[in-house]
Amino acid sequence: FDENKNLKENLMKYFFFYTVHGSFHHVSVNGSLYPAKTKSRRQRWEVKPSEMANNTLNPIRAIVDGMKLSPNPDKPMIALSIGDPTVFGNLPTDEAVLQAMRDAVDSQKFNGYAPSVGYLKSREAVANFYSCSQAPLEADDVILTSGCSQAIDLAISVLCNPGDNILVPCPGFSLYKTLAVSMGIEVKLYNLLPEKSWEIDLQHLESLIDERTSCLIVTNPSNPCGSVFTKEHLQKIIKVASRHCVPILADEIYGDMVSCDCPSMASLSSDVPILSCGGLAKRWLVPGWRMGWILIHDRNDVFGSEIRQGLMKLTQRILGACSIVQGALESILNNTPQSFYNSTIRFLKSNSEICFSELSTVPGLNPVMPSGAMYLMVGIDMDHFPDFKNDVDFTERLVTEQSVFCLPASAFEYPNFFRIVVTVPEEMMVEACARIREFCQRYYRPSSCDSNDLDQ
Repeated sequence: FDENKNLKENLMKYFFFYTVHGSFHHVSVNGSLYPAKTKSRRQRWEVKPSEMANNTLNPIRAIVDGMKLSPNPDKPMIALSIGDPTVFGNLPTDEAVLQAMRDAVDSQKFNGYAPSVGYLKSREAVANFYSCSQAPLEADDVILTSGCSQAIDLAISVLCNPGDNILVPCPGFSLYKTLAVSMGIEVKLYNLLPEKSWEIDLQHLESLIDERTSCLIVTNPSNPCGSVFTKEHLQKIIKVASRHCVPILADEIYGDMVSCDCPSMASLSSDVPILSCGGLAKRWLVPGWRMGWILIHDRNDVFGSEIRQGLMKLTQRILGACSIVQGALESILNNTPQSFYNSTIRFLKSNSEICFSELSTVPGLNPVMPSGAMYLMVGIDMDHFPDFKNDVDFTERLVTEQSVFCLPASAFEYPNFFRIVVTVPEEMMVEACARIREFCQRYYRPSSCDSNDLDQ
């Protein structure tokens, strides 16, 4: 209308609006309302939550909220359940990171709205930081988001329609399902194999793909498993996606928190387009700052301009990430010393080794040694613990008697395991493992086969 005043002046004096009730109303220029069809007014209040709200469920909250958690008053609580590295105060971020934020605030240049996709200079900084010869990046390939969670939200939203399905690891980060189901997207779970350090069951993965599969989510390193895929395994995953023309959402928020080689998926892909999601939260130990990003790695122009434009439109729903953190981003990426990263990785590796070593000798438990992220998964031989119905019952009683809270893996749709977060101070990790051992020794029962072996 604004671009053609003559057309506007010659149009009828009425605008037509289609109401949510399905009938047309004629609204005159002066604002008077003439309904095309008379409708009776509502006789009473009836305000209900939307279908999207009703369909939004966090599996972790659903499990934890149903648990009866009453810690032993004689033992201080040790929470090994929270995936926030800042909780105990033993893993502060680096001074260079804090100084970058102070400088951004003091400059008063970042108090207003930023472009919904992020400041150009900030996107350039991210592109330069992650660009490599196998997967080059420019500023236009970067979208800044409100944490990695929003990056995942935008990636799913741009790739999927209601009725589509996505492939999600099991066990896997619960947010994928929370987001997808709320949007009317089916979630298909592909198996990870604990006996192979949580590698993907590629045959099972491929069997799930159909014509409505719009996205394959790969979490590497893994939450909740702490596993890191080898280059060879990543290449096999990419081949599956290539055979079926399925784009990949690579959740790589823990990509640099590893004690082994961990190439990005994009650096290995020649034809599969990838949306890589990451952020400051874990490597820089500032999850509350809510700074994430999507790295758009197109291949053979499969995404083209449409996916980029779709992502840009979706960012306009909340007008982008925090401008202050964006203002500090270039300095954070360029000035954080390597010694800070190395120190964090050494600590996580040491705590993982302590936990694995201690629990490996506990009858009835089967920990799986991690190689990255902040987590370790422990299997429970439930046959040896007849007093408990399942992993939820087991971990609930562990809180009641030992004041140690581990997250039951039923929250990740993987029963009879529990997840340990290894970011707690070392002395707390040692104490927690000792309490878990005491608890298991109390309730462990040898199987009939074990008894027969002893008799012989």
